[in-house]
Amino acid sequence: MKRRIFGMETEYGLIFSGRGNTTLSVESALAYLFEGLITQQSGSNVFLKNGGRIYQDTGSHPEYATPECSNVLDLLAHDKAGERIVESLLISLQRELDSRGLAGEVYIYKNNTDSVGNTYGCHENYLVDRNVDFQKLIERLIPFFVSRQIFCGAGKLLRTPSGPRYVMSQRAQHICQRVASVTTNSRSIINTRDEPHADPERYRRLHIIVGDSNMSELATYLKTGLTGLLLQVFEDRYLTRDLSLMDPVQAIREIAFDLTCRKPVKLANGLEMSALDLQWSYLEMASNYYAHHDADPIVTDLLDRWAGMLVKLERDPTSLEREVDWAAKKKLLESYAERKGIRLSDPRLLLMDMQYHDIRRDRSLYYLLEREGKVERVITDVLIEQARELPPQDTRARIRGEFVQAADRKRKSYSVDWSYVRLNDRFGSTIIIKDPFQPVDSRVQMLLASL
Repeated sequence: MKRRIFGMETEYGLIFSGRGNTTLSVESALAYLFEGLITQQSGSNVFLKNGGRIYQDTGSHPEYATPECSNVLDLLAHDKAGERIVESLLISLQRELDSRGLAGEVYIYKNNTDSVGNTYGCHENYLVDRNVDFQKLIERLIPFFVSRQIFCGAGKLLRTPSGPRYVMSQRAQHICQRVASVTTNSRSIINTRDEPHADPERYRRLHIIVGDSNMSELATYLKTGLTGLLLQVFEDRYLTRDLSLMDPVQAIREIAFDLTCRKPVKLANGLEMSALDLQWSYLEMASNYYAHHDADPIVTDLLDRWAGMLVKLERDPTSLEREVDWAAKKKLLESYAERKGIRLSDPRLLLMDMQYHDIRRDRSLYYLLEREGKVERVITDVLIEQARELPPQDTRARIRGEFVQAADRKRKSYSVDWSYVRLNDRFGSTIIIKDPFQPVDSRVQMLLASL
């Protein structure tokens, strides 16, 4: 696969459940959470020694952004490392509240909706060349993003006027536009704000905000890896079939309700295709491309897993409980309901829906399945722990991570962003680093040597 910069931003849901008369606002809980970060940076926007960033997002959510990664396995490791970092902050926060006599529990969820209908996102970022026809790229890929929820949806027990229904995707019901330049009030499939965090004359960022947050490693691996793969297919003009949907917003909701994956949606040309049909079409174009181009081991693995996933979805979509979040959670909920003799409307099932996404591994239903060997792994815990401490070694994140670590060690006040580093002393100057593929900078090395 062509070397590319990948990144992911995950907004986490946070609630405080007090005991007795104890109350604590989300804003206060977040303030305590950020106190657990030992750094010479100030406020609630902190870059970490692994090159990533943790900060308070709009709506009082803790958000973790991975460092720049040049391949999807690094991206997966750093996404999971973000979970571990937030989990450790949560545990420290809980100890602090206990020591202050604040009776209650703080919960942080890696999901996309809360109990009152608010939504928060998981945003994917892919660096593309500035000379790419961006509008055509969007049109070619939107049907992929709409239909890929059949294997990367997180699943949700959705309240409807006719009663609760289980749907594939948490974000689907909150998408209201194809594209938009903002990410909050007008939630879209693709965000078109032109902010590459790199040389703007050379690069543009493809910012995907339609995806669910995944607990499943395989789901994250596929949704990001296949997108990177298809970007290369598009750039080399092999993404030739126009699968444009008549109404992508309506289609994404219809697909979310169709657990058979077979209900047809309307294309702009008047034809109809199911989510499975759309995915098979994209796989065919990708396979045709790599029949004429060398495929590295990651590409081969992605293509094989993609085909295998679609075959299983054709046979029985609910049989994918080892691979797919929505299928794994559905089986958990149905098994519990059958065992207890309860209906989908029972509030215990709504709590289980949330508990699947709890990032504390000692109470998360997903991590219970993982401990029991009932979910598919892609990477190891060793790689995840390494990603907590170390930035990717072949991108700009290495420069940033080493700078943060050295400045913290020397107790130097500093400022950092994606494309610059600066010491906040009277001699301080800003060092701009426009190239996200650049892992070493002599100016930064000289600065660190002088500390």
